Amino acid sequence: MSAAAAEHPGDDTPETLLDTANRLAERLPGHRVEIIGGVITVAPRLDGPHARALTKLMRPFTSAGLDDGGSEVLQGVGLWLPGGPQDFAIPDLAVVDADFDAHLAENNCYDPACFRLILEVTSGNYQNDLRNKVTAYAQAEIPVYVIVDRKHSRVHVLTEPLPGGYDRHEVYAPGQQAPLPATIGAELTLDVDEIVRAGRSKR
Repeated sequence: MSAAAAEHPGDDTPETLLDTANRLAERLPGHRVEIIGGVITVAPRLDGPHARALTKLMRPFTSAGLDDGGSEVLQGVGLWLPGGPQDFAIPDLAVVDADFDAHLAENNCYDPACFRLILEVTSGNYQNDLRNKVTAYAQAEIPVYVIVDRKHSRVHVLTEPLPGGYDRHEVYAPGQQAPLPATIGAELTLDVDEIVRAGRSKR
């Protein structure tokens, strides 16, 4: 969908991009509507393997104590992005500071400063996670961005954000462990084989 404002019959005030996104979200319950780089994107309802992969991914984070004390592990919390005047994303999983409630920005989204890590599990629009969101999250200075690429059976760990992307980009295959930086608040590794298998359809 384009970034142009929409007008409604009988209404002289053009609808903002954010208004359009929120209207779409109301009309498409279960879909994820975001604005990345000034463009509205609509992701389909999550499938079972996607949800299963997220459940498996929650375990190492909670076991490492990241859902207690100084941080919390959340699914589907809004992130207000600095890349555009109305940009926002809804990551699959995030590690945030425990006081994230104090960082409410706009549109039920939170300031990037309270995010320690963002994780996305790819769906049909996997290029959005692998390209557009890399730039968006780096511009927001998210310290760690993890992508579970279900299409290519890989886990990407991106660190050291720069204005146009991340300076470090490590890729891990099944049979490997993907270590995450201790700066997120704990030392932990992700079992790539377990995560990739969880994200596959069993049909």
